[in-house]
Amino acid sequence: MEENKETINNIITKEIVEEQVQHLNNPVTDIKPIVKKYLSPVQSVTTVGNKFFFADGDAKVEIRIVSDEIIRVRLAPHGVFLDDFSYAVPVVDQKVTTFKFEELPEYYAISTNTVTCKVRKGDFHISFTDNLNQKVMSEDATPMHWEENIEFGGYYVYATKKCGSEENFFGLGDKSGNMNLRGRHFQNWNTDAYSFGWDQDPLYRTIPFYVGVNEQAAYGIFFDNTFRSYFDFGREDNSKTSFWADGGELQYYYIHGPHMMDVVKRYQTLTGTHPMPPKWALGYHQCRWSYYPEKKVKEIAEGFRSRNIPCDAIYLDIDYMDGYRCFTWNKSHFPDPKRMIKELANDGFKTVVMIDPGIKVDDNYWVFKEGKENNYFCRRSDDYFMEGHVWPGRCQFPDFTNPNVREWWGNLYKELVDIGVAGVWNDMNEPAVFGSGTFPNDVRHNYDGYRGSHRKAHNVYGMQMVRSTYDGLKKLMRNKRPFTITRAGYSGMQRYGCVWTGDNVATWEHLKIGNIQCQRMSVSGVPFCGTDIGGFSGEPDPELFTRWIQLGTFSPFMRAHSAGDTAEREPWSFGEPYTSINRTYIELRYRLLPYLYSVFWEHHRYGFPILRPLVMLEQENISNGYRQDEFTFGDKILVCPVLEQGAASRMVYLPKGKWYNFWTHEVLTGESEHSIATPLDHMPLFVRAGSVIPEYPVMQYVGEKDIDEVLLNVYFSDYEVNSFLYEDHGDTFAYEQDIYSEKKFSVKGTQYALTIEQSRSGLYTPNYELYNYNIVGLPFNVNKITVDDHEITDYTLDERNCLRFKSNKNFTTIKIYN
Repeated sequence: MEENKETINNIITKEIVEEQVQHLNNPVTDIKPIVKKYLSPVQSVTTVGNKFFFADGDAKVEIRIVSDEIIRVRLAPHGVFLDDFSYAVPVVDQKVTTFKFEELPEYYAISTNTVTCKVRKGDFHISFTDNLNQKVMSEDATPMHWEENIEFGGYYVYATKKCGSEENFFGLGDKSGNMNLRGRHFQNWNTDAYSFGWDQDPLYRTIPFYVGVNEQAAYGIFFDNTFRSYFDFGREDNSKTSFWADGGELQYYYIHGPHMMDVVKRYQTLTGTHPMPPKWALGYHQCRWSYYPEKKVKEIAEGFRSRNIPCDAIYLDIDYMDGYRCFTWNKSHFPDPKRMIKELANDGFKTVVMIDPGIKVDDNYWVFKEGKENNYFCRRSDDYFMEGHVWPGRCQFPDFTNPNVREWWGNLYKELVDIGVAGVWNDMNEPAVFGSGTFPNDVRHNYDGYRGSHRKAHNVYGMQMVRSTYDGLKKLMRNKRPFTITRAGYSGMQRYGCVWTGDNVATWEHLKIGNIQCQRMSVSGVPFCGTDIGGFSGEPDPELFTRWIQLGTFSPFMRAHSAGDTAEREPWSFGEPYTSINRTYIELRYRLLPYLYSVFWEHHRYGFPILRPLVMLEQENISNGYRQDEFTFGDKILVCPVLEQGAASRMVYLPKGKWYNFWTHEVLTGESEHSIATPLDHMPLFVRAGSVIPEYPVMQYVGEKDIDEVLLNVYFSDYEVNSFLYEDHGDTFAYEQDIYSEKKFSVKGTQYALTIEQSRSGLYTPNYELYNYNIVGLPFNVNKITVDDHEITDYTLDERNCLRFKSNKNFTTIKIYN
């Protein structure tokens, strides 16, 4: 931020301020007072390929063309750049693009086909302009600046941008509080935030990426710096937005829009998308700290099957281990884990186990012995091993930033894989340490050969742990897709695992927080996210749990989880009518699995976020910057969760277009608000007109039944709409060799006819042969149906006037006439 001492004291953490004051007041040193140093006028420019180096006589700035829409900026305070390495961005240059460089009287201009980066000669201000309309999207308010870090070496680095009077900001990962970040200040330092509250910060993850929306146009900034970092969105000065860090380089990517969707998709081209999960991972999961002994686990499994409530996974928390030693079993609780896991699998349940990073100091414990012998554990600056207390007692911790350690750790899962464990949950990997909170700053890390203290590696520790878990499982499972979960992470962690929002609380406020967090994570490039349904701590009443199940039905990751000192909370725990309502929504999840899976493919292949807040759908509507309850899952289903206790109705805003009430088929017009009744068994859902929503029959677990036919729900529209159905083997990586089926349905209607066209790509052929159609909302009486010019006479109208008929799955054109 800016120069005055009072401001610095407000924005820099207490520890840093105390360190600075101690040095400034030390009479025996020659240390000069700390001052910010700003870039001064540009004196020289050199060009190397797609890199442009600007110097002011001391400092240097590199501006690098990454693609037509992405430009990277780096600052070297005294002209020496750090090694170019990033855990978030595996490959910087995306594709060859045309660009040009010009020197004009007042500034230098570097232009791609889409955007122009200008560097003002007189004050080194950097700006980015849309070439189409010459709109300035982002520009410096002050030149980039830095301070010497007396305690640790290196620099505090700062960037300050202008902030429009009505500019709004979104993203930044799992931050709690309102969706819109405007007027708030944040810190990124992965933290075990048990029972966190509204606006509490920092939390579990560091995603230093945000989207700005100003005058109906969007852009993104990704500040790729793993040190403790900060963002201020007009809180200190309403006309400025700032980001800065306690060390490392000032390195950021400008990502062009002009739509939010464009920004997020381009950010995903930098940091990657989530690989396709095994299809069972999209089912319902049941977890608790902890289900043990074996008898209890089997009782939970029987509870689902006897009540006909679908479930795909049961979790084992830390109590399955021998004294909380990772990769071991408590044989008194689980005398024969291989047999138990096989019996669960025979009944359709996958087993997911927790693994933490803390390894108990015990020379009789094989994992500790291997790590010690191979020097795999983190050390402090005095060369003692980093030790701290977590669940097993005194522990040492692997350095997951060392590739050799990651390979070793990944191979440790062999026994778990051999006995049938299907998924792994990495917890406590902020890293969390009892008492101290986390590692001391002086812990040393390999950082893939680029070296660094814990100040540099803290925010990537959890990401590198789940990376080693994912890579190890992928190798051991032999072409089966791993399912991994991580509590902590950094930008790019979506390449290795899904997340949940952490240790939440059984309150209505946390239901609201979780709804916003999952949307925010999706906008921040981490789409496979969910909450602990019902709240981890505390006691939900039956209404709250039921409303949470309803929201969880449309969370990408659907898992109920609770602490051991709370009452059990399975879907049947509260009796009727809650059991039946919860069953209905979990069954809805399984009915919609082909749609949910297709949306996941659109994310993986094309970079689309899975959950899309209203502002992403209509950023031109300024009021949507403050609407945060509703979202779409994909682009076809609008979800309007009930977040208030005892609510008999709620207001729903529908985006432009026509929308069908999922439950009643009533057609409502968008760009307006509607009051919708919300009895306990009803969460408002709407389907975009023109959509094709595929359904499977209800199953108790994914793969329980062979699919004989797929139900296609087609919602009439008088304008053209495209929908997609993606299918593959469901658990292998064959899709990477095009062994998949991607079907595109184009729907367009008139007052007298409806046309459905299908096109196909990919090499996978599903086993079923038939589509069963449910045509909703036809405005005319049906007199003729043709499938590829062959007339269909076997059709019916049901009690809601929906047209029902069947055809072969390989049709090209269907026409329905008056």
